[in-house]
Amino acid sequence: MEQIQTEIDVRETLKKKLDVDFKKYKILGACNPPFAYRALQSEDKIGTMLPCNVVVQEIETGRIEVAAVDPMASMQAVENPDLREIAEQIQAKLRSVIDNL
Repeated sequence: MEQIQTEIDVRETLKKKLDVDFKKYKILGACNPPFAYRALQSEDKIGTMLPCNVVVQEIETGRIEVAAVDPMASMQAVENPDLREIAEQIQAKLRSVIDNL
């Protein structure tokens, strides 16, 4: 079960901190606790890549784009073969969610 662990409203943050206007843009930190636990057991430094970031942005009025990190690409940076299976399963889940939007 995927859960949103964090939500950053970039538009709101930039307005507050810099007093600039920006398009609607959110960064969501998606996590699947069982997969995160397995990954952490395999590699304690994998926490630097958790949760998986998903960007939701308005690219033009009324048109929304959703993009997600590719777990296979990011986990290749860590040389641990145990992570490959986990990354493949997470990649499939993220792809399924995005494809069903």
